[in-house]
Parts: sequence; C-alpha cells; structure tokens
Amino acid sequence: MTAAATPATSPATADERSGVRLARSRRNAELSLLLLAMAMVAAYGAMVEANVLDTITPTFWVPAAAITGVFLGIHLVIRFLAPFADPVLLPAVALLNGLGVGFLHRLDLAKAAPEDRADLATFAGTGGRQLAWTLVSVILAGGLLALMRDHRSISRYAYTLGLAGIILVMLPAVLPASISEINGAKLWVRIGSFSIQPGEFAKLALLVFFAYYLVRKREVLSLASHRFLGIDFPRGRDLGPVLVVWVISLLVLVFEKDLGTSLLYFGMFVATVYIATERVSWLLIGLVLFFGGAYLAYVLGRSVGGPFANFYLRADIWLDPFAKPYDEGYQLVQGLLALGSGGLFGAGPGAGQPLLLPEVQNDFIFAGIGEEIGLFGLSALLVIYLLIVERGLRAALAVRDSFGKLLAGGLAFTLALQVFVIVGGISKLIPLTGQTTPFLSAGGSSLMANWLLIAVLLRVSDAGRRPVTGTGGKVNRPAGGPPEQLHGAPTEVIKP
Repeated sequence: MTAAATPATSPATADERSGVRLARSRRNAELSLLLLAMAMVAAYGAMVEANVLDTITPTFWVPAAAITGVFLGIHLVIRFLAPFADPVLLPAVALLNGLGVGFLHRLDLAKAAPEDRADLATFAGTGGRQLAWTLVSVILAGGLLALMRDHRSISRYAYTLGLAGIILVMLPAVLPASISEINGAKLWVRIGSFSIQPGEFAKLALLVFFAYYLVRKREVLSLASHRFLGIDFPRGRDLGPVLVVWVISLLVLVFEKDLGTSLLYFGMFVATVYIATERVSWLLIGLVLFFGGAYLAYVLGRSVGGPFANFYLRADIWLDPFAKPYDEGYQLVQGLLALGSGGLFGAGPGAGQPLLLPEVQNDFIFAGIGEEIGLFGLSALLVIYLLIVERGLRAALAVRDSFGKLLAGGLAFTLALQVFVIVGGISKLIPLTGQTTPFLSAGGSSLMANWLLIAVLLRVSDAGRRPVTGTGGKVNRPAGGPPEQLHGAPTEVIKP
C-alpha cells in the first residue's frame, strides 16, 4: 500500500508566493504613480520657464530628473524593507515635495535680474537648497525604515522620547530672543548661519509617548461618571493628563508666542485620547479648554501685556487686518489679495507676483502658489493632503496592535492639523501662526520631520497590510522584530 501523494506545493509555500506577488504588485503601482507625479513636476517646471523666461530652456527637466532620482532611491528602500506598505503615500508626498522645490526655483528666477534668469544655475538659490534638504530628509526616512523593522520597538523608548519632546518644545522659550525669535515667534534655535526648529521633531517624540501612555490608560480614561445631553463625560480625577498637556500648550502659546504650535501639541493629544477611548466628550473638553485658554490670553494681553502682548497683537490683526494694511496687517492683507487675484484658475505657473508676499518661501507659500494655480489648483493640493491623511488613518485601522493604531492615527491627525493651522491662518480663519506648510515650505526642519512621519506611517502600513499565513494564523513579522507584546502592553485591537 503506497502512501498518499503529497501536494507539490505546501500551504505555507503558496502563501509566501501569494505574498510576494501582492508586494510586487503594490510596489509596481507605487512606481507608476511616482513616475506620473514626477512627470507633473517636470510639466510644472516647463510652464514656469515659459511664463518667466518666455521660452523653455533645454535644461528645464534637470531639477525634475534630480528629484526623481532621489524618490526612486526611497522607492527601492521601501520595496525591500516595507514591501507591503501603502503604495499611495510615497507618490502623494513626492508630488507635494517636487512642486515645493519647483515653486522655490520659480522664486529664484523672479529674484534674478531679467538678463540673468536664463543662465541661472539649476541647483542655486532656495530651490537648490530645498533639493539638498529633500535628499537629506529622504535618507533619514530610509534610515528610519532600516532601523525600525517593527513599529512596536520604539515603544521601549516612550518615556525617553516623551522627556526629549518636552525639552525640545520648551527649548526656544528659555533661550534669548536673539537666538530663538523670528517674526515675533520663538520657535527656532539659531547658531550662526545654522538654524533648526526643534518643535518639528518634538511632535514625533511626543506622539510616541502619547500612544504608549494611552494604550495603558485607555480603560481608565473611558470610564464615565455622568451623562449629559446623550454624551458620557469622564470622571473629574481622570482629567489630570489633559490638564497637564493643556497647561504646557498655554505656556507654549504665551512664551513661544505662537498659536499654531500650541494648538498642534494640544490638538494631537486630545485627538489621540479620542482615538483611544472613542469618547466625544474628550473632544468637547479639549475644545473648551483650548479656546478658553486662548481667550484668557487675549484678555490678559489687552489688559496686562507682558508675555501675553504678542498673542493679543496677532489676534487683533486677525480681527481687522485692513485697519493697518501697510503696517502690522501687511502680511495677511497681501496673502488675502494674492488668493483673491488668483481667482478660480490662477494666473498660471510663473505668471504671478509672489515676491510681494513677505515670507512667501515659508509661512505664505500656500498663498504664493494659490495666486498662480487658483482655487481649483489649491483644492487639488488639499485633496492630496487629504489623501495622505486618509491613507494614514487606513493604516491605523489595518494594523493589529493598539500602539500602532494610536501612533498612526495620531500622526495622520497631526499632519491634517498642521495643514489646517497654516491654511487657516493665511485665509483669516484663525490668527496667523509660525507653522510651515508640510513638504512645500522652504527649510530643513519641517521637511526632515515630516519625512520621518511618513516613514513611520509606511512602517505601520506595512505591518497592517502584511498578509496572515495559512498555518497557525500568525502574522509574518519582519526579521528581528520584537514579540507581539512589549513590556506587558495589551494587544487588544481598538475598535475603528
């Protein structure tokens, strides 16, 4: 009697082959979208030269080709280190980053004398520096993917990162204004020609700590003491963490003189608490605390002055920027005029007057671009940001551990809140802030921090999309990853 013939392919082998095909398919889709995005960046560069120079030079494609090479490099890193990651994140971010480099090069052309514009070096000026910062940022993102093979491993350093985040947040506030203050906001650390905005990196460190802390405290924070208007409110003794973060955010508002940074830190904590507990009451409490604190700072700035005076001035400009259109309100007025003159379709890439805008390469880059691409173009940019946020939230829903859900959800919300803060300030929805537009504005700090944010989202997305094997139902983890449970962390899944 002969033994039954064994199948030629075992279930495990079939699963592995299916996983390889799935990973290859996603990375090929990512490559196709990336090349399409870079073609759009090249087309934008050509239109800029056509309007600024009245001709298209034979080297118009060089900046787009250089940045394409940078993004193809990170694509290869993702293909090998995070093969199951979301295929849309990288192309969407690359498009924004590429358009930012293109617009900064357009500013360099406008600043040059008309007879020198055609001979302007491709990698000179602000556009060239931004391309260099893009290379550095992408290298950092690739390095983070290589070092962090499992997103849960960073929970081991949660308290260290939390302390580091607080230090980075408060550092500009305690330094002299000559080192830390630019345009009234103390957000920088400047040493000679070198400057860095530590708060950009603080948000990443603090989010890791928030996610780690809330995984352990979510059950306590979910308890309700009473119900009002159909909403369950937490117990009074459980408000401690929110009150602590609220006080810190008010200190940032008063001593660093920036509403956007304060709103960003407090908002990302409240949003993470909401994701962890699913209690709408935490959002209501957060809104009441923040707007109450901001109003109190406004009243004290009007009556007392001192450290509250700067916030009062910014709020006063926001309420009526046209009261002093050539003095304090000049920047906001010029931004509103640029958006208004752009109309629905804009003046065309390279056909606007962005140099009339103060700080157009940083705070007001959204208004400068809006004058040239119009309302439809700005709406398209916002849709790209929305797509990145949606993909981040989808990664949070797909990943199987609570820490990953809170981390990815917090990162996605933080990016959305940063865009809201800067666009809201430019459009007069909220007072002006010192925040930069992610991936568009000039500067290395914001670009590096946001690329690191995307790297973490890619890692979480890879873990969430990694298929389950057919034997034993265990998740295929990257080599060298930690066990499913770290330091006693609960592994239950938070409901989406």
